[in-house]
Amino acid sequence: MSDLPGYMRTCLNTGKLLSLAILVSGGIVLQILACALYNNWWPMLSVLTYVLLPMPLLFFAGSNDSIFDESDNSSWVNFTKFLTGASTVGGIAIPSILKHAGVIGWGAFAMELSSYFVFGLTLICYLWMSDEDDYSIL
Repeated sequence: MSDLPGYMRTCLNTGKLLSLAILVSGGIVLQILACALYNNWWPMLSVLTYVLLPMPLLFFAGSNDSIFDESDNSSWVNFTKFLTGASTVGGIAIPSILKHAGVIGWGAFAMELSSYFVFGLTLICYLWMSDEDDYSIL
C-alpha cells in the first residue's frame, strides 16, 4: 500500500474509520430497538457491561507490567483480566438471564445478542485495522 499516492491512502483510511462508525451505530440501533420495539427497557441493562468493559484496562493497564504476558503473576494484571472477562461474559449473560426469567421476549433477546456480536465485530475490525502501519504521515 506504500505505492499508492497520499490522497488515496487518506481516502482508504477514512473509509476504514467510516466502516467502524457504521458498525458501532448499527450496534447502538439494535440495542435501542431491542427495547423500543417491545416496549420493555430491561434489555438496556446490558449497556452497563459495554460501559464497564474497558474500565479495568483503563484503570489498571497503566502499570509497567504487560497485560498479555503469560509469565506475569502481578495481582493487578490478574484482577484486570478477571474484571474484563466478567464484563465480557456479562454482555451475554444479562440478556440470557432476562430471557430465562421471562422479562424479555425472543425478539428482544435476539436483538440484544446481535448488538453484542456487532460490537464484538467492531472491536475485531478495529484491532485488525490498527495493526497495520499505514497511518504514517508523509
